[in-house]
Amino acid sequence: MSYFDGFVGAVPAANKQAYVDQARMAWETMFKPWGALSQVEAWGDDVPDGKVTSFPMAVKKEADEVVVFAWIEWPDKATRDTAWGKMMEMGPEAMGDMPFDGKRMIFGGFAPILTEHA
Repeated sequence: MSYFDGFVGAVPAANKQAYVDQARMAWETMFKPWGALSQVEAWGDDVPDGKVTSFPMAVKKEADEVVVFAWIEWPDKATRDTAWGKMMEMGPEAMGDMPFDGKRMIFGGFAPILTEHA
């Protein structure tokens, strides 16, 4: 059964292309070779501020930033765990200079409980 890594972060609007370039590099050099089935990077287009909680509040979005929502689909949790182990061995320098503040990124692993397709 598929397994998903999900991410939410805030990226300076001026760094959009750098973010896309870095995400593409990660796909080509790590995620795809290590077994990921797909990667989706979504640039915030309609992400409202909340009164109690929201995506912008969760990542402490600043005025010049845009919320990004991303996920990676793996064939199973074992493949994902192996890939993450390899990434941890490589260290953060493998990703190069981050075009956003990674300390404010939210991430986690998710097991699907319902999948529907048209």
